[in-house]
Amino acid sequence: MESTTNTMVNGSDLDNNNAAGGGGVVDVYGEDFATEDQLITPWTVSVASGYTLLRDPRHNKGLAFTENERDAHYLRGLLPPALMNQELQEKRLMHNLRQYKVPLQRYVAMMDLQERNERLFYKLLIDNVEELLPVVYTPTVGEACQKYGSIFRRPQGLYISLKEKGKILEVLKNWPERNIQVIVVTDGERILGLGDLGCQGMGIPVGKLSLYTALGGLRPSACLPITIDVGTNNEQLLNDEFYIGLRQKRATGQEYAELLQEFMTAVKQNYGEKVLIQFEDFANHNAFELLSKYSSSHLVFNDDIQGTASVVLAGILSALKLVGGTLADQTFLFLGAGEAGTGIAELIALEMSKQTKAPIEEARKKIWLVDSKGLIVSSRKESLQHFKKPWAHEHAPIKSLLDAVKAIKPTMLMGTSGVGKTFTKEVVEAMASFNEKPVIFALSNPTSQSECTAEEAYTWSKVN
Repeated sequence: MESTTNTMVNGSDLDNNNAAGGGGVVDVYGEDFATEDQLITPWTVSVASGYTLLRDPRHNKGLAFTENERDAHYLRGLLPPALMNQELQEKRLMHNLRQYKVPLQRYVAMMDLQERNERLFYKLLIDNVEELLPVVYTPTVGEACQKYGSIFRRPQGLYISLKEKGKILEVLKNWPERNIQVIVVTDGERILGLGDLGCQGMGIPVGKLSLYTALGGLRPSACLPITIDVGTNNEQLLNDEFYIGLRQKRATGQEYAELLQEFMTAVKQNYGEKVLIQFEDFANHNAFELLSKYSSSHLVFNDDIQGTASVVLAGILSALKLVGGTLADQTFLFLGAGEAGTGIAELIALEMSKQTKAPIEEARKKIWLVDSKGLIVSSRKESLQHFKKPWAHEHAPIKSLLDAVKAIKPTMLMGTSGVGKTFTKEVVEAMASFNEKPVIFALSNPTSQSECTAEEAYTWSKVN
C-alpha cells in the first residue's frame, strides 16, 4: 500500500505539465525532485500513499489530485469527488482568510495551511504578498510568538535545548533533509521589540524562511528554522502552563558558549561549509560576539546588524534624491544603540568613507547615537559596551532625545530603540524647525513599538 517517491515523482500525471490544468500542481521549486540522490533518514525514502499522503504537507495537494493520481496513490474515497485546481483552492482560501477580523486568526490559518499543503501555502503567499506578508511576518508574528504556546499545533523546525548538550549532531541528523542551504537560528532572547520570549521565538525563523522561499526562490526543503532553548528570564512565560520551552532561567557564560560552539561545529559537520547560518534576534551582548567569533570559520550573517543596515542605507540613498546633497552632507542621530542601530550606523560610515575617501573614523563623527542613558559621548566611554565605543564623540552629556535633537541638529533621525511613541510631536517639530525636509526613519517593530507613525511624522513636521 505504499508508492515510492520515484513513483510519485515520475508518474505520468506529474511528468505531464498539462496535469496542472486538470487539477495538478506545477512544481515551482522542484520539490518533487528534491529528495533524489540525497542522503536522507530511512523513514523518508518512501512517501506513503492513501491517508498518510494526505497528511504529508510536502506532497499533499488536497482536491488538486487528478483522477489518475487518486488511483495511483490509493486516494479513492479519501477525497470528495470534485477536482479543484490550485487557482480555485487559492480563491476559496483567500475568501476564508478575509473573513477573519483578527490578524492572529489569519496567522493561525496560514500556519495551518503550511502544515497540511505546503505548495498551496506558498502560492497564496507569492500571489498575495502585500496582503499576507504582514500576516506571516511582522507585525502579526510578534503576537504569534507571545502566544506561541497557546496556538501551538505541530512542530516546525528543530528545537535544540540544554538537554541535547553533547548530542546536537544527533539532533541535526533527525531532520529529514540533508541538503540544507540556509539555517535561521534564534535563542529567543530579543524577539523583535518584545524582549525575551524563550522557546516561543520559533515563529521568527519559521516566518523569515517562509519569506526566503516566497520572495527569494529558495526551496522550502533547503531551509531549516532552529531555536536554541537555553531557558528564559521572562517570568510570565515561566509561569505559563502552556509554555513550550525549558522552565528555567536563561543559561549564560561558559554553559551558553559551549552549547553554541557545539551547535556551530555540528552544523558544519552535518551540512558542510557552504550552509548559511543566520543569527536572528539574539540579545546585543551575544549577537556581536557570535558574529565576530564565527565569521572567519563559518558562513554567518546577522540580519539585525547587517541585513537591516543594507535596507536602511538603500532607503537613505533614495531619500537623498528628494532632499538633495550627498551622504557626507548629512548628520545622523540614532535613538537606539543596539544591534540594529550600531549596524546601520557602521554601514552608513563605511559608505560615507567610500564616497569621500576619508578614514572611517572621520565618517563616524557625522553619526550620533542615543541610548537609554542619553547621548553617547566621550565622557561615558569607560562604561560603554565595546560596540558603542566607536560612537562616543566629544560633547557635553545630554539626557533626553529632544535635547539631543536640538543640540546636534541632525538632518536624519533614525529610530531603532524598540520603544514605541518616542518620536514625540516635540521631537518631530524640532527636526522640522531646522530642516526644510527632515528625514525620519521610525524602524522599530512590531508596529506597536514603532517610534512614530508615518502619518504623525507628516502631520507634525507639516511637510507635504
